[in-house]
Amino acid sequence: MQIQDTTLPGVKILEPRRFGDDRGYFSEVWNRATLASHGIDIDFVQDNHSLSRIQGTVRGLHFQAPPHAQDKLVRCGAGAVWDVAVDIRRGSPTYGQWFGTELSAANGRQLLIPKGFLHGFSTLTPDAELLYKCSDVYAPDCDGAVRFDSLGIDWKIDTAAALLSDKDARAPLFADFDSPFVYEGETA
Repeated sequence: MQIQDTTLPGVKILEPRRFGDDRGYFSEVWNRATLASHGIDIDFVQDNHSLSRIQGTVRGLHFQAPPHAQDKLVRCGAGAVWDVAVDIRRGSPTYGQWFGTELSAANGRQLLIPKGFLHGFSTLTPDAELLYKCSDVYAPDCDGAVRFDSLGIDWKIDTAAALLSDKDARAPLFADFDSPFVYEGETA
């Protein structure tokens, strides 16, 4: 597995190896020992699967606040998405900065998003499926969001026509957001 740092400390791109033949391919997408050997030691406790039928759907920007903050390992199982992480750790040198990358069934990339970051994605194809591991269970009382179009993110779609949930459409602007996360130094 290849692991690359991004412009946001702690946010990493993971590229599992694929072994293919005429039938298709096999890929090991997560292995605790392999990741631990790269300094990534996360205890994932929940897997989520999201299907977005319509191209141009935006989900996010979401976070889960302490005490149920979540690390996430995100991959695309079908179609393609533009996946985004935003640093929301108050006092961080990269506070408010974002990183985006295309995740697709074809490229097999994964994005590791630590606690203290917003997460969201736009669908670049119809019937895009996102699969992700979380380090804590969903806790509705800790659930939060920031308006997707309030940070100047290039979503790779026509944002004026983006399909949003009611929750995401009502999310506060980043300028009005009071983050529950505090920067405590660089993450692995």
